[in-house]
Amino acid sequence: MEDTITAISTALGVGAISIIRVSGNEAINIVNKIFKGKDLSKVDSHTINYGHIVDGDKIIDEVLVSIMRAPKTFTREDIVEINVHGGIATTNKVLELLLINGCRLAEPGEFTKRAFLNGRIDLIEAEGVMDLINAKTEKSRDLAINQVSGSVSNLIIDLRQSLVDVLVNIEVNIDYPEYEDIEVMTIEMVKDRISNIREKIKEILNKSENGKIIKEGIKTIIIGRPNVGKSSILNRLLDEEKAIVTDVAGTTRDIVEGQISIDGIILNIIDTAGIRETQDIVESIGVKKSLSLIDEADLILYVLNNNDELSSEDLEILDKIKNKNSIVIINKTDLDSKVNVDKINHQNIVMMSALNNDGIDLLKQKIKKLFNLELIEQNDYTYLSSARSIVLLKKALESLASVEEGINNNMPIDMIEIDLKDVWNLLGDIIGVNYSEELIDQLFSQFCLGK
Repeated sequence: MEDTITAISTALGVGAISIIRVSGNEAINIVNKIFKGKDLSKVDSHTINYGHIVDGDKIIDEVLVSIMRAPKTFTREDIVEINVHGGIATTNKVLELLLINGCRLAEPGEFTKRAFLNGRIDLIEAEGVMDLINAKTEKSRDLAINQVSGSVSNLIIDLRQSLVDVLVNIEVNIDYPEYEDIEVMTIEMVKDRISNIREKIKEILNKSENGKIIKEGIKTIIIGRPNVGKSSILNRLLDEEKAIVTDVAGTTRDIVEGQISIDGIILNIIDTAGIRETQDIVESIGVKKSLSLIDEADLILYVLNNNDELSSEDLEILDKIKNKNSIVIINKTDLDSKVNVDKINHQNIVMMSALNNDGIDLLKQKIKKLFNLELIEQNDYTYLSSARSIVLLKKALESLASVEEGINNNMPIDMIEIDLKDVWNLLGDIIGVNYSEELIDQLFSQFCLGK
């Protein structure tokens, strides 16, 4: 990290302003070479300075330059931000001059990576930065800002401190058993404290299911036989004519996708090809895709035709989805009913007519109830939301279970100490106390350039 990096931090295109960011030991000196105005090496930190970017005697643009000196910056390095008039040619020209005069083009996410490596933020906060950029709803924004602020990290830090308190007492008892004024750490005391830590981890994991829903949304598939009205239901949910609707069976041959928001939670909806036996090669591939998505979906909307009797395929799929988050939609209630509802062994059934836009609100209410969307706390978004963090916390919970099992089996206290240190290290992996170069490179490569 000895070199000085630069990148365009705003979307490249026509706009009021563009911002080019520079970070590194030579940031101020390099910008000074192409800036006509005050001597930037002598101005106070955290000031905005008026002047011009020049290429020799040629003026490139009238600019405002922000100077921020280390360590009170995002990367804990000297940072300069150049505000130029928005436009592709001007922005690229200023970037070109910076590169000519000693900067290196930053890699995606490298500014945030430097913030992490320099101890400005931890991994949870870094992931929060990315989530904040990608937030599509107010709930996902609230979730991300809690991560960026360090509130979520504090949960893990507190757990690690609780483990340290246990480990320190065990160490002292092992190394200095003759001391009379130390707390004697009995097996029962260790067991009680570990039990408390385990309950806290379980609580965080339970809440984090909400975090995953807020961040990633609910992967929803609409399945059913051809001509039951799947595409019409998709269009009604999206309130637009996204999918082609005809009376011809097999019109939808591939998946059609769209998004809606229910109470601030994104539903990623996929309309699938009608499930049936077919000789058409393309349609057959679509049917196989439809069936494969059942195991991947968070929510399954299985559509039946009110005007048709239940087929053996219907009953087979109803059995397949009965233990999954699913809703059975009996569509076309505007037609005579031939479906035998008594044979549908399912607790979530919605009667609707997509043609008449009847029942869509009831369907949304069922979805809200199924995922307890109304119960997601409005003011507490202190959840883990990344798959990486949740997996590590689940491993920590499993390791604690092993510790408790060892205690119950009268395992020596020094062996229990080793297992507790493993839990402590797993929690450290979550916030980035321990990390591999491969993990860091992979994580920050997902950021946009200039962040």
